[in-house]
Amino acid sequence: MFDPRDPAFLADPYPAFAALRAEGEVHRHDGLDIAITVSHTASSAVLRHRGLGRIWTDAQPLERFASFNLLHRNSLLENEPPAHTRLRRVIAGEFGRGHVQRLRPMVARVAEAMVEELAGKIAADGEADLLEHLAQPLPVAVIAELLGIPADDGPRLVAWSNAIVKMYEYGLPEPGRDAAEQAAADFVEYLRDVVRGTPRGIVADLMASELSPDEVVATAVLLLMAGHEATVNVIGNGVTALLTHRAQWERLLDDPTLLDTCVEELIRFDAPLQLFERTATEDVEIAGFRVPRGRKIGALLGAAARDPKVFDEPDVLDIGRTPNAHLGFGMGIHYCIGAPLARVEIAAALTALTTRLPGLRLASTPELRPEFVIRGLRTLPVTI
Repeated sequence: MFDPRDPAFLADPYPAFAALRAEGEVHRHDGLDIAITVSHTASSAVLRHRGLGRIWTDAQPLERFASFNLLHRNSLLENEPPAHTRLRRVIAGEFGRGHVQRLRPMVARVAEAMVEELAGKIAADGEADLLEHLAQPLPVAVIAELLGIPADDGPRLVAWSNAIVKMYEYGLPEPGRDAAEQAAADFVEYLRDVVRGTPRGIVADLMASELSPDEVVATAVLLLMAGHEATVNVIGNGVTALLTHRAQWERLLDDPTLLDTCVEELIRFDAPLQLFERTATEDVEIAGFRVPRGRKIGALLGAAARDPKVFDEPDVLDIGRTPNAHLGFGMGIHYCIGAPLARVEIAAALTALTTRLPGLRLASTPELRPEFVIRGLRTLPVTI
């Protein structure tokens, strides 16, 4: 069984997933203390089964993780109906496909300006970090604009988000847990200051809804975190994949009509979220594996994305792949509400890069983040 902290595994987890899949669709992972699904069918079943829910359990001790627990206890992501239905209904209209499509010109302008800055940095220094100049700031700038939060606060929000999501990893050392709580406390206080001021955008809409003050804060933080973490890692992982598989980058340059299928393939090929947990609210059976009530099972999304029963040549990057039934945005009632916006942001980043910097290439090997659940990069040095 794989070790989620092994650097060799983190560098390329997909052979380990394939080996597990050859043995069966569901396995007990003693190190993670959960069952994991490695096939597309079993992972889909986990995400859709109504006997499996997102059941939040407070981090312990309570007094040590007061802010972290507040954010998650009141989060759309960590609740089931009826609370989930009520929370999702409040923000659903803000992320509907039609509304998001109207944001395309704004997102494109932001992406173009950031790529121009990236190009200037490369011209001045010979190389630049694509994460720093595009992948990280783009989704934060967009969601900050929608929420009505100053764009200049973006770096703080990214730092807090990065610290908080480390709590989703397994075996996080105690200093990391303390850092996550401190980041959560800072994020809560920041949003409370926004609410006490003159809120704009989605924050103002949340304030006018039936949500409690804690639910307003938790929802705004969730939108900022989810709106950043997934998109930054698809852009980072995806651009790395394209520049490593140079023929696919050239293919996109030659045929921009492949943009939409390219976005879906980048989400599939190196999934930014590798594992999504559910808890059994009743005895459940997934692919012949019994999950007793109260026990957890995780859909291994990275493994599902490389299942040869669903994807022809799954280890091959094919930006024209269709159909592409990846699970990158989940399924069922917890399907990512920000998926339409994420797709627009990824497409805008790729369009700006291929238009302004067609000769883009890696300056050196990108540095991976040393985490399993959230898969992404620390740096992405590029040049031309």
